[in-house]
Amino acid sequence: MTSRTSEETAENMLSDAMVDAYLERIGARRPEKADLHGLRHLQERHVLSVPFENIDYHVEGAELSLERDFLHDKIVRRRRGGGCYELNPSFGHLLEALGYSVEILAGQVFLGGEFGAPLCHLALRVHADGKDWLVDVGFGKGSRFPLEIGAQGVQKDPHGEFEVVTPEEGGIQVVLDGGIQYRLDERPVRIEDFYPTLWWYRTAPDSVFLHNLIASMQKESGRATVNGRELVLTDAGGTRTVELADDAALRAAYEEHFGIVLEPGVMPKQPEVDPAVRIIMQID
Repeated sequence: MTSRTSEETAENMLSDAMVDAYLERIGARRPEKADLHGLRHLQERHVLSVPFENIDYHVEGAELSLERDFLHDKIVRRRRGGGCYELNPSFGHLLEALGYSVEILAGQVFLGGEFGAPLCHLALRVHADGKDWLVDVGFGKGSRFPLEIGAQGVQKDPHGEFEVVTPEEGGIQVVLDGGIQYRLDERPVRIEDFYPTLWWYRTAPDSVFLHNLIASMQKESGRATVNGRELVLTDAGGTRTVELADDAALRAAYEEHFGIVLEPGVMPKQPEVDPAVRIIMQID
């Protein structure tokens, strides 16, 4: 993205066919120009079409990569989802191909009353209509629309009341309904900088992704979340919880609520859940 040289950016740009396939994947129209109106439409369609999920962390031999073509194949062709390291860079490639200026920002998630390690979250800063916007399609409780960086006060969104503030320590801090979500460093970084942390998430005994098997996606009015074998559906009428009795029920839930069709013979292994870590990952 714009942290790369112009030559690297050109080489890494999605082709027109890849852009068309991506737009079809999220049910979006191609914006006439790289403005805020188009950015809002694209982010909304992405949030409502592509789930946050970590299924491949629990499938033996499954590959994870931050490379452009791998992400495009997974999210667009195979119609899967991913975490922030996958969804936001992939969306960033689409935005760049459509003419937007995009930077990658690294952040710390606020977990259990304190900030986690640096580079544990990845979000995007996008320039449109003369302003910088925080774009994040890879956070469980993220906004449906871009958030203005530097704006004062509450920014109302279908997913809650957000604030983007500058704390005394510096950086960009995101607050949802009065609670801190994460803090970003304002200095742009490269996608390659996240590979060590990706390895940690895949191997560390206390990695939240290894203690949780999760898929979650915002709906027009509500959310669907599968955590382990528990399906939680929320809407204006309240919350309904369904226990998924076996692999067949889990596979059916993935397909019905997230459009995820696992290949024959592929089934994630249920993790050993640490209750404290599971609370951190509850995003329904």
